[in-house]
Amino acid sequence: QVQLVESGGGLVHAGESLRLSCVASGFTLDAYTVGWFRQAPGKEREGIACLSKRDGTTKYVDSVKGRFTIRRDDAKNTIFYLQMNSLKPEDTAIYYCATDFFFQCTSSGTKRDFGFWGQGTQVTVAS
Repeated sequence: QVQLVESGGGLVHAGESLRLSCVASGFTLDAYTVGWFRQAPGKEREGIACLSKRDGTTKYVDSVKGRFTIRRDDAKNTIFYLQMNSLKPEDTAIYYCATDFFFQCTSSGTKRDFGFWGQGTQVTVAS
């Protein structure tokens, strides 16, 4: 069964850090582009980070540039991460990982490009 499972969410205070993990089961991520999305209450789900398999390039939404980093675990082809530093209350959302086969990221993430999704993990940043 193909599945993505996120972990690492929680409640932190502004300025603190979290690392989200996304573990794939039923397949490996060797040939897959990966991404992270988030959805705040009352808002659309937005792509915040995309990592292209083809050339390793990354794209971030402006609001997280310089604070968030998407990366793969090169030793384990079933895990990728989102390192989140200097968290702000406006980062509060449900965070979703996503993946699909070998496409080039042209933005920080477009929902229609990703066919496999995790169930989401809550991140809450208190002021």
